[in-house]
Amino acid sequence: MTGDDPHGWVRTARDGAVLTVTLDRADQLNAQTPDTWAALAAVGHGLDDGVRVVVVRGEGRSFSAGLDRSLFTPDPATPGGLGELGRLPAAELQERIRRYQAGFRWLRAPGIVSVAAVQGHAIGAGAQLALACDLRVLTEDAALRLPEATLGLVPDLTGTSTLVELVGYSRALELCLTGRAVGAAEAQAIGLANAVVPAAGLDGAVAALVTAITAAPVGASRETAALVRAAVRNDPDTQDAAERAAQARRLAELAELAGRG
Repeated sequence: MTGDDPHGWVRTARDGAVLTVTLDRADQLNAQTPDTWAALAAVGHGLDDGVRVVVVRGEGRSFSAGLDRSLFTPDPATPGGLGELGRLPAAELQERIRRYQAGFRWLRAPGIVSVAAVQGHAIGAGAQLALACDLRVLTEDAALRLPEATLGLVPDLTGTSTLVELVGYSRALELCLTGRAVGAAEAQAIGLANAVVPAAGLDGAVAALVTAITAAPVGASRETAALVRAAVRNDPDTQDAAERAAQARRLAELAELAGRG
């Protein structure tokens, strides 16, 4: 590592209802450490009700090249290194990983829509961070890759569930087992990318998407996002009931607003 950072090389900026979270370690292609994941989890924990959209991006030419290479060490004296983790008791190790996962899972928290702005490499933990978001805008040079199985590991930062949701079982299995790179064009074709744009157009495309998302009334937007997320796992009867309940809440609120007018 090129010097520890107390904020895990994560910085944030707020513009009204939009929170931008930036991996700020361009000299290391935004390689991640456990401090990065703790910082991301802290951002999620600190969200207030005024945040509607979270944009996740990486500084420099890559979104994130994944786990910091210094952590691929058998040395048990390296905090957060694979050697240290592998020597922990199973329950303690799983609790440690659970805390790491918290840095990713909040990106689909109720009340927000998350957008990953991906350029260059998104490898391993970088790919899983992009997958943790609701939506992804990729530059034409972007490529996502999950090489964990080829390294004797598994994707463990919430990546398997979100990948299956996006591309289906057989495609997800193939991508995870082979660890091959998925370029931007293929990512769009199989549903990993919502849009692919030239590198110079990334900021504009993300801004346009954010504007479109926040144009809808906040209550309707949040209820709709919750319904779509639930539809992935609900059976039809359960989902139909969820739609009825959500619409009842929306109509009651609209009636209340009309009464005030």
